[in-house]
Amino acid sequence: MHGVSLVRFIVGVVGNIVSFGLFLSPVTTIWSIWKNKSIMDFHPYPFLAAFMNCILWIFYGMPFVHPDSTLVITINSVGLALEIIYLIIFMIYANKKYRTIIPLFILCELVLFAIIVAVSLLVFHTTKDRSMLVGIICDVAGIIMYISPLSTLKHVIESKNAESMQFWLCLSGFLNGGIWFCYAFLKKFDPYIAAGNGIGGLFGAIQLLVYAFYYMKAKNNVVNDGKPSDVQLKVSQLV
Repeated sequence: MHGVSLVRFIVGVVGNIVSFGLFLSPVTTIWSIWKNKSIMDFHPYPFLAAFMNCILWIFYGMPFVHPDSTLVITINSVGLALEIIYLIIFMIYANKKYRTIIPLFILCELVLFAIIVAVSLLVFHTTKDRSMLVGIICDVAGIIMYISPLSTLKHVIESKNAESMQFWLCLSGFLNGGIWFCYAFLKKFDPYIAAGNGIGGLFGAIQLLVYAFYYMKAKNNVVNDGKPSDVQLKVSQLV
């Protein structure tokens, strides 16, 4: 294995590990749902977005679409399995509305995926053209997955409190985007991996900055009144 190929392989393995952490980040949410036997205020859309993102990237990594992308297939296969588990648990405790929405949403995603597969294989006849079509679609799906946690930012800014933000999800999203962005530049530049993950890393950085801002604000409140906030207590348990 040549030098650049070895570095690319190592970065890809690290990317797989970090991505695994990103896919595991909702475990605390799922555990809360399981423990309380209720979905509470959680909604399934981030899981549904991640489900679609994984199946698209698995297809992108196939040899007849984008050769030499085994590591892309492996991590997204693991991610797909986890998202299916999350959705099953979510459906067990979901209300009637979500028990109807989730299967319909998945059906629509699978129909869309089948159309993408058919078009890419029947209309495009080279891996370069297939990579372009599927890569652009993957970027769109990946960006949707990355920005899904941003739905909490409005609440955080309005309440001036970062308690509702998941620190590990923000951190793993930032690291995942950054590592796969670097991976895209090794050996042979992959603009589709670079674009989606570059934007994802940027969104992750924004979330971390917001979290840090309100963490420091909470810390200053401790100094002023001597009573730690909930976000302070949560962060203290992580370190």
